[in-house]
Amino acid sequence: MTTVVHEAVQRTVLDDAREQLASAVETLGFGPSVFAMLAEPRREISVSIPLRRDDGTSEVLRGYRVQHNYSRGPGKGGVRFDARVDIEEVRALAMWMTWKCALLDVPYGGAKGGVRVDPRRYSTAELERITRRYTSEIAPLIGPDTDIPAPDIGTDEQTMAWMMDTYSAVRGHTVLGVVTGKPIALGGSQGRAASTSRGVVAVAVEALGHAGIDVRVARAAVQGFGKVGRGAARFLAEEGVKVLAVSDVYGGIHDRSGLDIAALERYVDETGSIVGFPDAEPISGEDVLTADVDLLVPAAVEGVVHAGNAGEIRARVIVEGANGPLTGEADRILESRGVLVVPDILANAGGVVVSYFEWVQANQSYWWSEGEVNERLVDRMTRAWRDVLGYARQRRLTLRLAATCMAVERVYRAHELRGLYP
Repeated sequence: MTTVVHEAVQRTVLDDAREQLASAVETLGFGPSVFAMLAEPRREISVSIPLRRDDGTSEVLRGYRVQHNYSRGPGKGGVRFDARVDIEEVRALAMWMTWKCALLDVPYGGAKGGVRVDPRRYSTAELERITRRYTSEIAPLIGPDTDIPAPDIGTDEQTMAWMMDTYSAVRGHTVLGVVTGKPIALGGSQGRAASTSRGVVAVAVEALGHAGIDVRVARAAVQGFGKVGRGAARFLAEEGVKVLAVSDVYGGIHDRSGLDIAALERYVDETGSIVGFPDAEPISGEDVLTADVDLLVPAAVEGVVHAGNAGEIRARVIVEGANGPLTGEADRILESRGVLVVPDILANAGGVVVSYFEWVQANQSYWWSEGEVNERLVDRMTRAWRDVLGYARQRRLTLRLAATCMAVERVYRAHELRGLYP
């Protein structure tokens, strides 16, 4: 079970997600029945995935799909391939997707999926077999009008192509809208691959300005250099921010004068890691989190900022590129220190926004230019930032509580209007 081992009492990410919901329900003045309804997923499935390895041996993997809520529309959420995946993690991520979609006013509910597997240990052919079997097992639950998967940690546009093809084979015709994050040649959207990163940076620029920090002299650290962190570092550099430190699963690097992000990206393409990048000082991943910077973007996995290191964070602004990178206790410590935290359900919502754009385009069989996609994305993200900031100021709440309250209220109102059936 995915746990946060640094807290005094071991907690799961689901504990943190439910704690955030409880705070919002109490703040909104809703009763315990509302919490009970929203704390539990509406539907979930656990599947076994038998796999024949390339060497002829076989093994059985475990996969999950959770649909937390669909009062506002079909489920939406990524599929994660990671060795730490478990049902409680997927439940928490599905809940956060519900709030994220509601907050950005995207007509979806929240869902999430995952397979407990380390994709680095499997060949491309094996990953294709895993993906296709997983898709066939969850096929009764997904569809363009019911639940639309997308890429997440350990998956990419090729994974989505395999999922779309498998689902289409089951249905007997091509169903482009069953997943988002597909290759452009198969109905994907321009701008989708970098959308989460672009959204993170759009909000980060607003947050820095709100904190009185000039973007042109700001310094940043990015924890995680995958599909979110890498793009975030690139877009921050393009905005004039000096990215001093970054990390990946293998280690971290630091350059007090600012890393050359373009050169670092080329180096990672050649070597597979940031480790050993010339003209940079090697540091630990933990040191990246506590680097002397203005802005910290944790863009990897859950629970990396916790009670054990929150007091050492030196950034004045934290923008959550990952889902749940701060534990509940870390949130409280950072709030007491006056650190501005932009929550994940706002900060990293760019991916689901452009996934929605892709779904709309697929349904219309008409595709937009990359410029149109990026312009609409940034507009959505900045409007959401202003809405959350205004709500927080008016009610004297943290940004996380304000964002969660706004989202929970929208979901509950939709549920209330639809009524309880039967």
